[in-house]
Amino acid sequence: MVMLIGFLIFIYSIILHEIAHGLAAERLGDPTARLSGRLTLKPGPHIDPVMSILVPLFLVLSGSPIIFGSAKPVPIDPYNLRSPRKDMGMVGLAGPATNIAIALVLSLLARIILPFSPHSVLIDLLKSGVQINIILAIFNLIPIPPLDGGRVMVAILPDRYSEALAAVESFGIFIVLFLLLFPNSFFSLQGIVLKISSLLFGFIFPNFPLV
Repeated sequence: MVMLIGFLIFIYSIILHEIAHGLAAERLGDPTARLSGRLTLKPGPHIDPVMSILVPLFLVLSGSPIIFGSAKPVPIDPYNLRSPRKDMGMVGLAGPATNIAIALVLSLLARIILPFSPHSVLIDLLKSGVQINIILAIFNLIPIPPLDGGRVMVAILPDRYSEALAAVESFGIFIVLFLLLFPNSFFSLQGIVLKISSLLFGFIFPNFPLV
């Protein structure tokens, strides 16, 4: 039951992440996500068998300290946006910002419950939810397209560098997975994500170490 609830927290965290992208795009002029039926909390339209289930499961079984995944990306038509490049950066930021907001809400709930039941399963689940959402936020802010951080960098870099970075999008996720799963002695993307996540976790959820 505990694992099931933890999995549901993960699923709805990535669903809310994608809904946030769609809502941000709509506010900036593109209703594609709504017209495609993607601004819904129903899991069906959002679940991707590979990124929502197989990749997180593989990471759990491989002992990775970072568990991540994603829902199907919401469809966005940049040509409907008022300022496509800049607005895509704003749309990109909406997802990680939502995960941080979820982490803050879960942390607040934990603070309310903690004095009454300091060692309950519920506290552990809330802690896990905070951890999941912080890692999702930091992971998605890695500045490599198609991750949200990559879209933000494409939006703010000068044209020459922006175009070069945008060209990485079709295979960028494979670069990220390689760097996460095969760290070397000079550079560990996994270590960077965990370090930043741990610092943010300590700020949002003090006195509870990130594990």
